[in-house]
Amino acid sequence: MPQTQDELLAAFQDALRSQRDGRLEEAAGLWAGVLAAAPASAEARANLGLCLMSLGRLAEAENELRRSVAERPDAPWAVRHLAALLAYAGRWSEAAGLLEHAVARAPEDPRLRLNLGYLRLGLGDFARGWPLYEARTALPDQNAAKPPLPGEWLGEDLNGRTILVWPEQGFGDQIQFARYVPALAERGAEVTLAAPGPLVRLFARLGQRVIEQTERTEVPVTDHWALIGSLAGRLGPMDFRPRPYLARTGRGASTSPPQRIGFAWRGRSTHPNDAERSLPSPALLDRLNSAGRTFVDLTEPVGDFADLAEVVEGLDLVVTVDTALAHLAGALGKPVFVLLPWWRQDWRWMQGRADSPWYPSARLFRQPRRGDWRAVLDEVAEALAR
Repeated sequence: MPQTQDELLAAFQDALRSQRDGRLEEAAGLWAGVLAAAPASAEARANLGLCLMSLGRLAEAENELRRSVAERPDAPWAVRHLAALLAYAGRWSEAAGLLEHAVARAPEDPRLRLNLGYLRLGLGDFARGWPLYEARTALPDQNAAKPPLPGEWLGEDLNGRTILVWPEQGFGDQIQFARYVPALAERGAEVTLAAPGPLVRLFARLGQRVIEQTERTEVPVTDHWALIGSLAGRLGPMDFRPRPYLARTGRGASTSPPQRIGFAWRGRSTHPNDAERSLPSPALLDRLNSAGRTFVDLTEPVGDFADLAEVVEGLDLVVTVDTALAHLAGALGKPVFVLLPWWRQDWRWMQGRADSPWYPSARLFRQPRRGDWRAVLDEVAEALAR
């Protein structure tokens, strides 16, 4: 146990270093040593709680994080860490209540506002959720930077005006929110949609002008611009526009029972939650095999998203973890089974439901407990058998 202030500071730094390097068991032991010498250190207790959370020791983690909040109830970071554990474990209403109080104390904190926004949206409270969701633009890790242009669209009349829709976040997010681009044209706007290269040909199906976003993109002069993720909140009362919006024809229909099934068992490894959302092995999908069915692996790249759409349109069903393919299949109106993790579930799939208001052709299969993919795939196999 550290005895002097210098020893305590050195122990604190050693624990931080171990935690940042991913040596979590070691870090947890070091934090416990720091707390033995300084039991009132809310920072050390919060870090111990985060280590325990990452190690899956959730009850212990919650206890330490609650004690951290009790020591520093005015510290936004203390409340944020506890709320994150509750949110990751699916206790969204409880987490939202904590964050409401934290935002009231620190209304300009973008991380608090965004985390509360995710929860409000996931709970179906869109009126309060969309304004909070705008906090993502102040956080560099969200890939949602505003372009350096005048004339951000905040919901003004668009009749006879021009508007540029700017890309943000990941491919799945852009596919999800692309449904709102035609709504701008319906309001009388001349629309230009900027998109990263892999989405350009797919988004041409929206019937609007699409340009590729690159470092050398010549940005057109328009009356207004908007981030694609801001469209839903700016268009007014929530309208999911749940019909297929990227399908070429009526090819979203499938045969029954499905004979050609596409699957994706993992997402991009760079995603912060990929270890939770991806299957540990494609071998788990073997339980879905049955005579007469053809399985198509959609995990490996097949070109751009327009090429992938062509493949998906030739299938009867898509089975996928929570990745961009789920959004693509839903936007095409293709029947899609989405396999969802218990821990750190994304807000857009909401809670306690097997369907999705975003994609009527989607059916959601949720882990009953953390890491239990076998139960999910048994449920999928039963659904296929029926």
